[in-house]
Amino acid sequence: MPSLPKICIIGAGSSGIAGAKVLHERGIPFDCFETSDRVGGNWVFGNPNGMSAAYTTLHINTSRERMEYSDYPMPKSYPDFPHHAQIAAYFDDYVDHFGFRDAITFQTGIEHAGLDDDGLWTVRTDTGETHRYDGVIVANGHHWDPRWPEPAFPGSDTFEGVQIHAHEYTDPEIFRDKSVVVLGMGNSAMDLAVDASYVGKATYLAARRGAHIVPKYIFGKPSDQLPNDPRVPWAIRRRMLEVIIRMAVGKPEDYGLPKPDHRLADAHPTVSGRILDRIAHGTITPKPNIDRLEGGEVVFTDGSRVEADVVVYCTGYKITFPFFDEDFISAPDNDLPLFRRVFHPDISSVFFLGLLQPLGAVMPLAEAQSQWVAAYLRGEYALPPAAAMRADMEAERASMFKRYVASKRHTIQVDFDDYLHELAKERAAGAER
Repeated sequence: MPSLPKICIIGAGSSGIAGAKVLHERGIPFDCFETSDRVGGNWVFGNPNGMSAAYTTLHINTSRERMEYSDYPMPKSYPDFPHHAQIAAYFDDYVDHFGFRDAITFQTGIEHAGLDDDGLWTVRTDTGETHRYDGVIVANGHHWDPRWPEPAFPGSDTFEGVQIHAHEYTDPEIFRDKSVVVLGMGNSAMDLAVDASYVGKATYLAARRGAHIVPKYIFGKPSDQLPNDPRVPWAIRRRMLEVIIRMAVGKPEDYGLPKPDHRLADAHPTVSGRILDRIAHGTITPKPNIDRLEGGEVVFTDGSRVEADVVVYCTGYKITFPFFDEDFISAPDNDLPLFRRVFHPDISSVFFLGLLQPLGAVMPLAEAQSQWVAAYLRGEYALPPAAAMRADMEAERASMFKRYVASKRHTIQVDFDDYLHELAKERAAGAER
């Protein structure tokens, strides 16, 4: 049997360790490089590499059973929605259980990765070492490079208060006895507004557009565990979910929030079990979008204004690959076309793990992607012909852009169950090829 290709894995977060585990068990040689001194990426509070967005109060918003890897369940002692420290410990245990920690080089980043004329990759680390590989797996994450409002709000350069991106937030103490404006309607915005509402003098939640709020529990079970069979037409499934959520929490506008300009799941939904309660108790005041900042005040698009000591921008992240030359591989406007979010159409030896935004958790999807890549590397799967692959990509992108709200947040969206279902079918087809 010919020797298997040697792979470089960039990153040891939740996707990178999934890839490392699969390659390890399938006998595919690899090196994994991680800038931090531990695994876990975004789930490591106070991560020395500065890339983590974890904060002291962070809990997962997808349930434990929907986040865990398929062959390594989280401890039953964990709650339905564990704390970030429990998740970080789970990732550590996962690595040690499957025995591949020695394959990870910690405190070492990738300075540059390039494809040479001979078809091999030259990878240079920030420690000055150079390595050669047959392929590269990219698992550097997409929640570490903050995207600020574009363009900046008028007056932001002379604002007398503090302005931070959600990525910088670590502890509610920054809000204590302060007037706080949180901009955004995503999961981070809801979490931070709730935190501020317990310790701040006043909390305002400013929205650029409306969002559907999904509670953490419905019918006494985590809401992401409701039946969602991908064999049932999406239109039927969505209508059922809309009715259930309307019965559970009503409409966002019932709480003073803006009415969403889209149907449920046409944008990434916001999962929160506390935001509506805090609004209903008057500790969070909904506001429209920010218009400008004046001195120590924030002026909103409806003309109202409030004093503000802290403004928090929960405006998302940029998808970037600092180790690639920009004209080689990049994601302008957060858009990088890939076959099923993994295979590059022009470069057959680079693979992406976890570069997707599911209606659910990334971890099981990254695990399935890793198994797919391993099958390809071992010659057990063949890609479709180039024309068929590009046609599939165009169809998938057309469907995504038609369904989802047009924004830089919705360029890598997938549905959790549907993605796994379609990936299994593609793997079977590729095995036959």
